[in-house]
Amino acid sequence: MSFDRDTLRTAILQALNERGPGRTLAPMDIALQLAGPNEKAWSELMTPLRREAVLLAHEGRVVILRKGRPVDPDDFKGVYRLALPPESD
Repeated sequence: MSFDRDTLRTAILQALNERGPGRTLAPMDIALQLAGPNEKAWSELMTPLRREAVLLAHEGRVVILRKGRPVDPDDFKGVYRLALPPESD
């Protein structure tokens, strides 16, 4: 099962907007939503989702968090979460 970049980006942004500001989301939740409960199917989406999350972070549309803190999208490892960027005053 594969999804194009636009579908992945839309899924990330839609899921974050549904959660709302100040709330975080695990990429696995997005993968499960797209691919269903089959572990092989959703696990294959994890790398493409990460790639799109990094691109969205560079565009300022999402924030990548590790242990609750923003990280450099080009230099992070391990478990991460996504959030909408804080609103400007």
